[in-house]
Amino acid sequence: MALQEGDFIRLRYTGRAGENIFDTTDEENAKEEGIYNPRAEYGPVTVRLGSHHIIIGLEDELIGKEVGAEGQVDIPPEKAFGEHEEDGMKSVPTSQFQEKPKRGTRIEVEGREGVVVDVIGKRAVVDFNHPLAGQTLTYSYTILEKVEDPIEQIKGLIKLFSGRTDVGITIADGVAELTLPPAITYDRRWMVWRGTLVREIFENYADVNDVVMKETISRPATPEAALEIEEAPESAETEETKESEE
Repeated sequence: MALQEGDFIRLRYTGRAGENIFDTTDEENAKEEGIYNPRAEYGPVTVRLGSHHIIIGLEDELIGKEVGAEGQVDIPPEKAFGEHEEDGMKSVPTSQFQEKPKRGTRIEVEGREGVVVDVIGKRAVVDFNHPLAGQTLTYSYTILEKVEDPIEQIKGLIKLFSGRTDVGITIADGVAELTLPPAITYDRRWMVWRGTLVREIFENYADVNDVVMKETISRPATPEAALEIEEAPESAETEETKESEE
């Protein structure tokens, strides 16, 4: 049966800009291309078609396909990361940088991330366009399965948004309860994306009226164990979720 908007699928893909891989669910591909992140979660992702969890051009390609389909598609800028806009180039005072800026320096201004392309006197020219703006991208993909179980769907969304696979889920009597691991509040990526997760649960599951997040912290056996909880590191962020956020 052909896939349609609203279906959840497990997907394996690799995205290329020219000959260079910039995003992949395949760990070996990432290592070979030199983009491997040891803190990232590799493997197939779960997405909901129609929710723009992946770029529009790839989503359009998948709708109408069947489970098991494999393919490759070229995606023009307007269905990827947009054209490279002159309005995305801004002049920023060098005083806004913590260190003296140079070409290639990254900066975030009012929630927008950009890269310095030139420095003239006391001002830096910053490109706030997406790094892949204006480029035609090529994606190869395999649709592995359709995900029917709501709990597996939500687990997939948690992994997609936050990279976490250690959140337990139950759904009963209109309540979706998420059992959180200790120290998850120190995970910046989780804290940024949890609001989006809750919104999507309400949008996609009409029988869920409440989302409960339960974090249990047990008394540590040793002071050292308590210190480990307090100093839990942030999880890594990936290009796939940035795309999702967009």
